[in-house]
Amino acid sequence: MSTVFIAFQTNETSRMIVEAITDDNPEAVVNEQPAMVKVDAPGTLTVHRATVEDKLGRSFDLQELHVHLITLSGHIDESDDEFTLSWNAN
Repeated sequence: MSTVFIAFQTNETSRMIVEAITDDNPEAVVNEQPAMVKVDAPGTLTVHRATVEDKLGRSFDLQELHVHLITLSGHIDESDDEFTLSWNAN
């Protein structure tokens, strides 16, 4: 199974996003660096808007991820409620 990843700038909002990701993706592994935080997951990783909102204590548009994003790996599927990275098994 291939690994997907997403990396964010290190800041307070990103810390909450990463907490939300790890809550919703128990197999995700967080790798913290001085200026970034990278989250790896086997096969698929999903960011749920509702979980991020719970962590931040405010409304959150998933497009805001792009403000904090450094890089990612995987096929992107996004809606107003979820941002998913995955690899097709083809």
